[in-house]
Amino acid sequence: MDKTIGFIGIGNMGSAMIGGIITAGLLTPDRIIASARTVENLVLIKEKYGIDTTTDNRKVAEIADILILAIKPNAYPAVIDEIKGSLREGSIIVSIAAGLSLKTLQEYFAEDVKIVRVMPNTPALVGAGMSALCNNQFVSNEDIDDIKSILNSFGRCETVDEQLMDTVTGISGSSPAYVYLFIEAMADAAVQGGMPREQAYKFAAQAVLGAAKMVLETGIHPGILKDNVCSPGGTTIEAIGELERRGFRSAVISAVEVCIEKSKKMGNR
Repeated sequence: MDKTIGFIGIGNMGSAMIGGIITAGLLTPDRIIASARTVENLVLIKEKYGIDTTTDNRKVAEIADILILAIKPNAYPAVIDEIKGSLREGSIIVSIAAGLSLKTLQEYFAEDVKIVRVMPNTPALVGAGMSALCNNQFVSNEDIDDIKSILNSFGRCETVDEQLMDTVTGISGSSPAYVYLFIEAMADAAVQGGMPREQAYKFAAQAVLGAAKMVLETGIHPGILKDNVCSPGGTTIEAIGELERRGFRSAVISAVEVCIEKSKKMGNR
């Protein structure tokens, strides 16, 4: 890709995206620049990835062909007000903020700007991210191809209607945290059963990874894959029954629902 990518913000998500892009070889470090308020964080990410860094958000906006705003949603109004007069002509603004619509972002810039909303997740750092994207009317098909190249460099991506972006937050943006909780709980049970903790984490995490790959690579319905593990009168169906009695499925659905609603409320502030 013959572009320069700028990041404003290098928190968990921004750092994961930078790491994924460089690890995949999509861009060399000299084509990436990042800004942040904390000098210590800039030093660390420069040492780790060799990218250019600065504390000046306007400098990043002036250089970047693709400008990724990897900051908290409540910081968007102030940061956009700071950089909107410094944007490179024709640059693409990428927002990863949950709850901020394309309309709201356009109003913040107060001019016709190419804007793409993206909801990535932190497994981008290990090349296993899942991202969704939608865009405003000023973004071309070629622009979308460039954004997809970035997102595919550290995982997979899908284009969705903007009305589904809050749902994406619940199902993939925030869900790695649910999965980590699940892995931790399984490992705790294994430790209770006598297994050393580090070994328990490996067994639990690899089982989750393998099960997910089965869904993605076979295309078989998750319910059928579940049934294939459940021998009549066996250990697995006993465990499934206990999960159902404890409300596992409904708890997961409720968790995703409250996450979606929180994302919607954030967009209405």
